[in-house]
Amino acid sequence: MKFLFDLDGTITSQETLPIIARLGGVSDRIDGLTKETIQGNVPFIESFIQRVTILKDISVKAISDRLAEVPLYEEVHRFIQEHREDCVVVTGNLFCWCEGLFNAIGCRYYCSEALVENDKVVKIKSILRKETVVDELKAQGEKVVFVGDGNNDMEAMRHADISIAAGLTHHPARSLYSITDYMVFNQTALCRLLNQLS
Repeated sequence: MKFLFDLDGTITSQETLPIIARLGGVSDRIDGLTKETIQGNVPFIESFIQRVTILKDISVKAISDRLAEVPLYEEVHRFIQEHREDCVVVTGNLFCWCEGLFNAIGCRYYCSEALVENDKVVKIKSILRKETVVDELKAQGEKVVFVGDGNNDMEAMRHADISIAAGLTHHPARSLYSITDYMVFNQTALCRLLNQLS
């Protein structure tokens, strides 16, 4: 069994793009777009491209260093550490921004990729579709549990064997209500469920 986790607000106790926006002094341009995206009012790919365009001139190293310090949900992180071989982070966020954060979490990850030159994002090379990771693991014979909270997790949750909507940082997107197998609202309940499933 493989446990796939969305990153922002599921493992991290804060959304990462607004943190990057504060670092670059562009919070007013990012915050509303992030909220609308989480709830499914703006398609993720369209929103992500817009947000990367706004944030691309901020130092990649500064972003990676700052995100490496983002607080993690301790119980969720402990579960990942105890099941390191079976846990995977699946995020649409960019590797160049999240490298330090991935190292802090300490398990395998899939993410979007960008071309970086002179410590700046030049362009997006690929945007991860989370359901492709689910499908890849299922094709290898794995039973897949997906934990997420946003509208951009919907297809991955639909493809997973078991889906969990985790309302840890904010309420799960309404689009997940009809497809999720479980809904949890604190990390203790989430980890209890994960341990029952493992």
